[in-house]
Amino acid sequence: GDPASRRLRLGSGRATHHRGGLGMLTLPPAVRLFVCTQPTHMRRGFDRLALMVEQVLKQDPFSGHLFVFRSRRADRVKVLYWDRDGYCIWYKRLEKGTFRFPQSLGDGADLPASALAMILEGVDPTQVKRSPRYGRVSERRSA
Repeated sequence: GDPASRRLRLGSGRATHHRGGLGMLTLPPAVRLFVCTQPTHMRRGFDRLALMVEQVLKQDPFSGHLFVFRSRRADRVKVLYWDRDGYCIWYKRLEKGTFRFPQSLGDGADLPASALAMILEGVDPTQVKRSPRYGRVSERRSA
């Protein structure tokens, strides 16, 4: 069905503590992640971020997909998504360090969930060497 009708889960369906934080984000296969590479003012709330989804990313904010925004200093990340009856925002601020988004990404880039997980864990996805994997052309995503 519709990605918006699916629920987002943490780990095995519940929040689990992992090195002082929450566990891995588990997404249904139909949910995609889109990145806004231009720095975003982190005071923006639901409506202004949804407007950026439409105007900058050229996507439908009601789709149920996840939209990732980063601050100018790259020490903060917000993720906006629609969950059946309202917007949700997930927000993280680093006390030290920055999030490393690949420079090659353009606004609206489709980011694999594994790459977002690496970014949130402090791994620079451009420094990771991936082994070749089979995938139908329609299923491949840019990294």
